[in-house]
Amino acid sequence: MAQRLNVMMNKKPCYDIIFSKGWQELTEELQEMDIQNRKICIVTDSNVDPLYGEQVLEAVSGCCRKAVKYVFPAGEENKNLDTVKKVYNFLIQEKFDRKDLLLALGGGVVGDLTGFAAATYLRGVDFLQIPTTLLAQADSSIGGKTGVDFDGYKNMVGAFKMPRLVYMNFEVLKTLEDRQYFSGFAEIMKNGLIKDSEFYEWLISNMYEICERDLDVVSEMLMKSCTVKKLVVEKDPTEQGERALLNLGHTVGHAIEKAKNFELYHGECVALGTVAAAYISWKKSFLSMEEYYEIRDMFVPFYLPITVDGIEPEAVLGLTKSDKKADGGNIRFVLLKKIGKAVIDTTVTDEEILAAIREICYEEGAVD
Repeated sequence: MAQRLNVMMNKKPCYDIIFSKGWQELTEELQEMDIQNRKICIVTDSNVDPLYGEQVLEAVSGCCRKAVKYVFPAGEENKNLDTVKKVYNFLIQEKFDRKDLLLALGGGVVGDLTGFAAATYLRGVDFLQIPTTLLAQADSSIGGKTGVDFDGYKNMVGAFKMPRLVYMNFEVLKTLEDRQYFSGFAEIMKNGLIKDSEFYEWLISNMYEICERDLDVVSEMLMKSCTVKKLVVEKDPTEQGERALLNLGHTVGHAIEKAKNFELYHGECVALGTVAAAYISWKKSFLSMEEYYEIRDMFVPFYLPITVDGIEPEAVLGLTKSDKKADGGNIRFVLLKKIGKAVIDTTVTDEEILAAIREICYEEGAVD
């Protein structure tokens, strides 16, 4: 039996997040949407399509007038306006109108790109999220942020577009390679650090089961993590205030991602950025030294990096200046007052950021 969370916007139901172990409930959910006279385009990538493309096509075909697939080459380098243009062309050829739907089947790249296409095609069509990575299930599929990279700057072009439904099939996590799976854990750890210390402790207590991909434990983990994000997004859907707390680790993380030419996974960069943010929090006397080292070291059992090589700290500092989260020239840095309580700080200096980058830079030898 599928479980669900309802996401509210302006105190009204907006969409459901469905937690399942198969595709059967997807068919049932679509049948409830009254879309038998509408078309669906499944947008996916070349990695996901061979695994789940036909299964999802079969699950949705009986619920709508026509179902088609558009497959683009996998990889962050294809999350751009050129790929969006190709999606537009395909939808035009298939005569999609404003009543038809897009379905994002894949990880964060697919979800962000499909959501942006849905937000802008014919000034907006409905779309559904079917995230197939732990990172997308825990983070990018929830909250309505969509976008693409532009000239190497991550998510520089985008829009807020809430999905009609988010459908999570935990079975897909079995096919993820280890590095991809653990990359997603960084966003889950982040949610505990910013809002829920009990959840953070629960993650540590269930470390073995999480690493072994025990689906019962993983499903509970995702329910808890998604609840944190849901509550934050409901209060601030367009990131005017509190939602920015979800960016813990992302300012330095995005800069490292670009400095490394996207060789590292997003979650790996978020882990590094979170260590940097915790370091600044310690140096500002928000966290104790013991809390800082505990946060840093807790990424290690989940196979996430706490140091990085091959970067120039000054270059990474420069890249933080172009982050879209800058506010009036000041970087909105998310820091930790304590485990489970994050704050937005616009007073972090270049010197403090540089010291934190050096702390995680392996070549600097700052880590014990």
